[in-house]
Amino acid sequence: MLPFLLGMIVSISIFRASGAMDAFVSLIAPVLSFLNVPPDIVPLALTRPISGTASLGVATDIIKTEGPDSFIGKLASTMQGSTDTTLYILTVYFGAVGIKKMGDALKVGLIADFIGIIASLVICYMLFG
Repeated sequence: MLPFLLGMIVSISIFRASGAMDAFVSLIAPVLSFLNVPPDIVPLALTRPISGTASLGVATDIIKTEGPDSFIGKLASTMQGSTDTTLYILTVYFGAVGIKKMGDALKVGLIADFIGIIASLVICYMLFG
């Protein structure tokens, strides 16, 4: 399991440190503005399916800067609880037992994560927005 876990941690660190996350967020900012989605939540939505530790770090940063009682803080907390670490599960657990064909599990997991993100946004706007 260690090679799979180490590969995930290194790739996430490179993605965040390179500035690619910030560039992506600034690229889709007009679409997010049109959909009334706070751009600060995009890093959490992108890292949550990859790694629980990375997404917890992003959520902690959001809560530190925006505050736990802010809309974005509540949204980050709701999103953290409404989604799962799909790619982490597939990489570590499927890799550990030697499952090679994981295409359907990947599709279903990412669809479930997308629905969790959308549901978090809708519920938070209904309750707190």
